[in-house]
Amino acid sequence: MPAKESSTDRSGSLAGRTIVMSGGSRGIGLAIALRAARDGANVVLVAKTDKPDPRLEGTIHTAAAAIEAAGGRVLAVVGDIRSDETISRAVEGAVTAFGGIDVVLNNASVLSVAGTLELAPRRYDLMQDVNTRGTYMLTRAALPHLLTAENPHILTLSPPLNLDPKWLGAHPAYTLAKYGMTLCALSFAAEFAQQGVASNALWPRTTIATAAVANILGGAEMVRRSRTPEIMADAAHAILTTPSRELTGQVIIDEEFLRSRGTSDFARYAVDPSAELMPDLYVDP
Repeated sequence: MPAKESSTDRSGSLAGRTIVMSGGSRGIGLAIALRAARDGANVVLVAKTDKPDPRLEGTIHTAAAAIEAAGGRVLAVVGDIRSDETISRAVEGAVTAFGGIDVVLNNASVLSVAGTLELAPRRYDLMQDVNTRGTYMLTRAALPHLLTAENPHILTLSPPLNLDPKWLGAHPAYTLAKYGMTLCALSFAAEFAQQGVASNALWPRTTIATAAVANILGGAEMVRRSRTPEIMADAAHAILTTPSRELTGQVIIDEEFLRSRGTSDFARYAVDPSAELMPDLYVDP
């Protein structure tokens, strides 16, 4: 469902606002954090990438350094989003360090495109625990503080609920885990609409040049046909600077939303402007 036309808040800035984000060591999450940091936001990162991994670029510590260099304040919480103790540390740390929570950004996600017979049970459990349970429990823990914030937002990086059989049959376990995130986003919106807490899902129209796309979905050729994470960062920034009572309960596609806000130059987001863009999972061409 496309987002409705809406204004931005009085400042159009995230300066001084506190974002608690799951994941964020790299990719889309880090891009969103850096965009917020340029405004002077406070960012609490919850991630387990404490040490370098030869397969992946960046750790929670390199991300924290980049956020500070961009102008933000940061609290790095090393831990697993599956852990209630980690979630409690992140929420309590945000309140202690920055005085409250304005935004919950559910970014952490596990991807496996294996079919039902090929997927190991432990991988199924991992996706459900990180994607859906992590989204639910981090939001639940932060909600008492969101309810006292001036412009509270929950933003979940998850797809439209596309029930076309080609998606339902492609990789059911991943679809269940990602659609679970979207159902969380829509349910929070309905539950807390009267209290003014916005909850939306955000998804890219095209694949985004991340490690997951390179390593799992299609390698260098898929990356070439992707957009950079900055398009999602700009879309997230526009959502989070909108008054919460004006934009909630939506599954937002990055390009559609940015067009509604006046963006017309999308070539700058392309990895290779000459390449044909690849639609993302769950987005029909």
